[in-house]
Amino acid sequence: MGEQSPGLASTPTGVFLSYASQDAEAARRICDALRAAGIEVWFDQSELRGGDAWDRQIRKQIHDCALFIPVISVHSDARQEGYFRREWRLAVERAGDMAEDTPFLLPVVIDSTSEATARVPDRFRDVQWSRLTAGQAPTAFIERVQRLLAPESSGALTGGARLTRLASIAAPKAPVPRHAWWSKPSLLVLVLLFIAGGVYLALDRFGLFKRPAPAATAVGDKSIAVLPFIDMSEKHDQEYFADGLAEEVIDLLARIPGLHVVGRTSSFQFRGRAADVRAIGTTLNAAYVLEGSVRRSGNRLRLTAQLISTSDGTHRWSDTYDTNFEDIFEVQDSIASNLARTLEVAVSGLGPSDRVSSQPEAYDLYMQGRQALDSDSEEGINKAVALFTEVVRLDPKSSRALAWLAKTYTDLGAQGWMPPAEAFEKGRETAQQALQIDKANPLAHSVLANIAAVYDWDWQRADREIAVALNGDRNSQILTNAAQIVSAQARWTQALEYVHEALAKDPLSADAHMIMGAWIYLRAGKYKEAEKAIRRALQIRPHWGSGRFYLSTCLLMEGRLQEALQEAEAEQPKDGRFQAVSAVLYAMRRQRESDGALSKAIDQNRADWPSSIAKLYAFRGQREQSFEWLRRAYEFRDAGLYFIKGDPLMRKLEGDERYKAFLRKMNLPD
Repeated sequence: MGEQSPGLASTPTGVFLSYASQDAEAARRICDALRAAGIEVWFDQSELRGGDAWDRQIRKQIHDCALFIPVISVHSDARQEGYFRREWRLAVERAGDMAEDTPFLLPVVIDSTSEATARVPDRFRDVQWSRLTAGQAPTAFIERVQRLLAPESSGALTGGARLTRLASIAAPKAPVPRHAWWSKPSLLVLVLLFIAGGVYLALDRFGLFKRPAPAATAVGDKSIAVLPFIDMSEKHDQEYFADGLAEEVIDLLARIPGLHVVGRTSSFQFRGRAADVRAIGTTLNAAYVLEGSVRRSGNRLRLTAQLISTSDGTHRWSDTYDTNFEDIFEVQDSIASNLARTLEVAVSGLGPSDRVSSQPEAYDLYMQGRQALDSDSEEGINKAVALFTEVVRLDPKSSRALAWLAKTYTDLGAQGWMPPAEAFEKGRETAQQALQIDKANPLAHSVLANIAAVYDWDWQRADREIAVALNGDRNSQILTNAAQIVSAQARWTQALEYVHEALAKDPLSADAHMIMGAWIYLRAGKYKEAEKAIRRALQIRPHWGSGRFYLSTCLLMEGRLQEALQEAEAEQPKDGRFQAVSAVLYAMRRQRESDGALSKAIDQNRADWPSSIAKLYAFRGQREQSFEWLRRAYEFRDAGLYFIKGDPLMRKLEGDERYKAFLRKMNLPD
């Protein structure tokens, strides 16, 4: 709002800058940067003069400008009334009369205000936002405005798909068609490759067996975290879809050599949080974050994405893509060839076989299945089984869907929510089907490694399968699985190497922290280190299954009995509350109360977790009862049995020949 800069004509030209009075200084910085580049700006810092004449002048300038830049902040959010809101409404009304592919609105955020919750007209959310911290306008933003004031024409696409270009900062050398969200390789990915990539991250490490701890590294300029995309659909019922798109970007970026991508588990911790990108960068040790939003209406999709530097909050690249759902696949080959040639980037091994499915309906169901797994509940996993099964019915050649279906079966078996014999055999059969389609599928090999260790106790095969999986994809999930497998064999040093690498990629992975604490340090007798890692896992995911059972065990081994009892009582009954309580009460010499808790533990877990009863009896020194429950666990193929070696609750049995023979039955050295 304010005076017109010299020369602003009545035909559409120049920029109108609209802001709340509290943001005048930031708006001035934007104005100065634009004017320094020769761009005409309607801007004034004097008090509003009011009246009909002034109002007519404002209306005229909004009607005549080529770009309208609303400045959004905590100040504009806090103002229920303000003249700038009238300006915003007038701009939206004018935008409604324009062609869909005409750029006009260019929202700018000058602080950490969230796009999802900002008090702005809905039309503002239809276009890509820019973040100019405190009004500092980088060269990339100025160049973007210049291009929008003199837009280039873009080439047409085949197949009837129309992808609308809306304000791209990273302009290619020649016009190219725009990309749809899940194509491989994609515009989004290749531009990111051009701008940002890898970092080696090492968190706080502990020494084990004289192995030096990896040193923490500074943020590298080739590291990126992809935040969960925001569902901007009218009914807000497409979160699974938005998550799936972000996850596909993570998966594709992680395959590009030299580009280090923070794992999904860590970056998705920031869902719905208005954290400053600089704080995110510090937490995840990432030089860039990718934000995005998805709007889905029937058959139409709009994806916006923006790459932001975590050092200063400036935008390095942004774009918006419009397309029909079924046209996505027709665009892929054109996008890949044009951008690979334009950016002089060679991307190999990312052909059609890497897609979940070429059928949109199957792909949609696949993403619903992935979200169902996030609940980490029996209901959620069973729902995922049903969804992945339907994906495979629609597309029997989907190796990725088959691999995830195999994993859901093994998850059910590991949790005792399906009889192990049924769950692991179904998982084996399904993983093998996945490998018949794609013999290199890393997840399928990881699932088979897990089955070999947890169910078959075939350690050599487990080692072979996990080696193949790691050769194909060293993501956090597979590395954590590798750490579990080798720690079960008491190969603590190698297990620690795997989990450190997993945390370098995914620093907020509760699973990796828990494996480091409960599977490695606890069994290696490093109780202080175990406690720290377990507490970190519970800080990230407070309801990690049996997490407080393991923490209680750790404190019990340290002799901190009152603290151990407190953690034991905080555990869920199904996850070992009564076992942990009984063990601590026994150590406190409260025999009768320990017996009562033992009885409850048997009632709760006798059918699905007999190995936990065997461990409790072993700790209490009741060997005969312990061996009887070990026998039951062996016959049941208890999924908790495979990592029994080194368990501190079993120490009283380690000199017993019967226990040594039992370990040999599991193909474990005594």
